[in-house]
Parts: sequence; C-alpha cells; structure tokens
Amino acid sequence: MSGRTFIGMPAFPEAAARAVGDERLRANLRHATRTIRDKRAAAVAELDDWALLRRTGKEIKDRTLRHLDTYLLRLEERVTAAGGVVHWAVDAAEANRVVTGLVRATGEREVVKVKSMATQEIGLNEALAAEGITAYETDLAELIVQLGEDRPSHILVPAIHRNRGEIRDIFRARMADWGRPAPDGLTDTPAELAEAARLHLREKFLRAKVGVSGANFMVAETGTLVVVESEGNGRMCLTLPETLISVVGIEKVVPAWRDLEVFLQTLPRSSTAERMNPYTSMWTGTTDADGPSAFHLVLLDNGRTAALADEVGRQALRCIRCSACLNVCPVYERAGGHAYGSVYPGPIGAILTPLLRGTTSALDASLPYASSLCGACYEVCPVAIDIPEVLVHLRERVAGQGGHRRESAAVRAATWLLDHPRALAAAERLAVRTRRAHPARPPGSGAWTGGRDLPELPERSFRDWWAENRT
Repeated sequence: MSGRTFIGMPAFPEAAARAVGDERLRANLRHATRTIRDKRAAAVAELDDWALLRRTGKEIKDRTLRHLDTYLLRLEERVTAAGGVVHWAVDAAEANRVVTGLVRATGEREVVKVKSMATQEIGLNEALAAEGITAYETDLAELIVQLGEDRPSHILVPAIHRNRGEIRDIFRARMADWGRPAPDGLTDTPAELAEAARLHLREKFLRAKVGVSGANFMVAETGTLVVVESEGNGRMCLTLPETLISVVGIEKVVPAWRDLEVFLQTLPRSSTAERMNPYTSMWTGTTDADGPSAFHLVLLDNGRTAALADEVGRQALRCIRCSACLNVCPVYERAGGHAYGSVYPGPIGAILTPLLRGTTSALDASLPYASSLCGACYEVCPVAIDIPEVLVHLRERVAGQGGHRRESAAVRAATWLLDHPRALAAAERLAVRTRRAHPARPPGSGAWTGGRDLPELPERSFRDWWAENRT
C-alpha cells in the first residue's frame, strides 16, 4: 500500500549510471539541494557558538552510546511509570509483528502515520498491508511518494526528486484512489497543492483511531518522546487517535532535558534552515484528559547493536537525521537518493546502511564507494560524524571479504615483493628492460583503470643509478 520498496535494487554504480542520465531528475535535485544548503549556511552563520554546539552534540551522543544500556533501561522505567508500554524488537520482523499485533488488537483497519525513517527501514507499511491494514502517510512529501507509488529519495524531503508539475499530476491522478479527490482545476502553485493535501488528509485525521510515529529524540530522564516537524500533520497524528504506537531506533535516546536543548538548536538549522521547528511535539506516557489513551513504544535494534560494536563505525549512530550531508554531496546531487537502494540515502546512508545490514550483498558492498571523499559531509554534520573516515573503514572491510579480489591480490603481491629486496631489484631491472612493451594504461576494463595512465619508466632504476654515483 505504500508503493515500491528498495528490495532487489542493483548496486550503486548501475543505479547511479541510470540516474545521471535523467536530465529532469538532475535539474530537480540541483535546484533543491543548492537552495537548501544556501539557506542552511545562512542560518548556521547566525550563531557565534555553532562550533561549540557541534562539539557538545558530538560529546553528548558519544557519552550516551557508551552507556546506551543504562539510558535505555532508564527510559523504559520512566515510560512505564507514565502509563506507556515498552516493547523491544531485535529486528524488523519482530518490530512489524509487534505493531501489526497492536493494531489488530484495536480492531481498526487503518492508521495515520507521522513521517518516520524507522518505519520505512523495517517496511512497516508493507507488513500492515499484508494484514489488511492501510497506513496513510500524512507528511506532505511522504503523501506525494505514497500516492505516486514511488520511493523516498531524501531524508528530510522524500519527494525532492519531484517538481511541482509532477506533484500536481500525481494529486489529480491518484488522490481519489486513496480518499478525497483533488479539487477540479488544481494547478501547480504551492498554496493550491498544500490546500489539496490538507483537505485530503483532514478526513483521515478525524476518523483515525490509531496513530503510528517515530521520534527524533527520547529523553531518558522523564520517558518523554519528541517529534519535530514543519507542517502540523505530525501533531494531528500524535494527539487525535486513541492509540499511539511509536517505533524508534535505540540510538535516539538522550540522557536529559539539558542535552535535548542542544539538538533543538542544531537540528532545525541543519535540516530546514529554521531557528526552531514550527511544531515541536512532546509526550510522556498517557493522561486521562488529553491525547491518546494508550501509548506503546517499540524500541528497534535492527543492526544498531552490531554497529555499536564497530569502534570506527559507531559514530554513525550519532546521526540526528538532519540531511545536511545530502545537500552538500556532489555524488547525491547527481545520482539522487534512489540509487543508494535504502531509505537512508546520501553520505550518511553510504555508511549507515552497510553498518546496519552488513556488506554481504552487492548493493551494500558498493555503498562505501559511493563517495568522492571530498569531506563536505563532515564539515556540515552537526554532530561531527567523520563520514569519510567510516567510508574508508568500510571499504577495507569490503576488500577484506573478497569484494575486490584483483585489488587484494595486487596488494599481497606487492607486500611479498617489498619484503624480498633481491626479488624487488630483479623486478625493477626487468621492468626497465621491457619498458617499451608496457601498456599505456593499467590492465582491466573498469572505469577506474580506463581513466588513468601508467607512468613512463626511466631508462634505468634509481637503485642502479645510486650504485654508480654514490661514491
């Protein structure tokens, strides 16, 4: 019911090669990413203490990850004390079983959803659909993706690859299949598109009995969950239904309210270039007088514990999903988000996805190479994730598991040669004597070798020159 999934996607080079040939896609991405990053730069420049906030956010996240078990147990205790129910899910299958079971227990056949990366990660919409339950996306961009039977291509703006004309056409063609149809004569002006979405979603908000959300943060100190957004649709999903189910990655916990204050400054400026989010919704368990009467928190592992055990890679768990790295990445700007084959595209996706899923598939093994290592992603990250460092680390892992056999064989041969001086000297003399027969380019038919020239060897080696001239 949520459209196409990323299952069966090809490796990044193949998907990216197709994407860069789509001129309309590249134009949409170029306009959107450059607009967002220019606005972000201006918003960040307003703060004299941005570097301090960035360092503090990094230190808070690192401290939390070192003691993650302690803070998660504290969170569970506080949520339970406030009237909520906590469920632990080791993987996507378990999380989906928990959520579908909870929805079935209410007797409802539809849910409204807040934009959530975690539920996309586990394929919750598809799991609900298999049980006869319809999940309605209420975030404007997610609505566009759902109606268009598309895939999200950006963390913050899932429909960034669509322009206004395409969105108008999707609304005209598909809204009636999901509920209230688009108004007659709908144009592509932003105000009309937003009004069409509001009217379409309003009836769903008013009749929904079950809401599903993620969370940007969870405060262990009080058991409070936090969602930040710009449209107000999330606020409707969090307050109107009788039952609220939140699926949240275990890394989203922060120890205390004073820690949350740091991220409520850095996240909006890095993501939407705003000083603060228009809607910041916070809830702690349940109350008799307001909001849902039943609250369930599903704490999702799904590879996060494995990532935590990786001393270099664990820094990816600091991510607060701001998407700043996507907006400055020259690879993402040209290839788009779909090429990454994951709900986490761009530079952060190139490290987070292999850390969560492993590097055994061709797609996941290709992601650490989906980067020029220019370092722009590290410069804008509000929690100082050294993405290039993790990319190189993951490339070493891929090479070590045989993903690049020729490269590994060449390194082993060079290692042996350098460990045997006499053999090295003989190889140098042979190379000099046969230099006229050497090819102009390295062997192989790949893009890397096809774009490089071999250096021209001198008439004699340095070793021979030194032997003649050292006296």
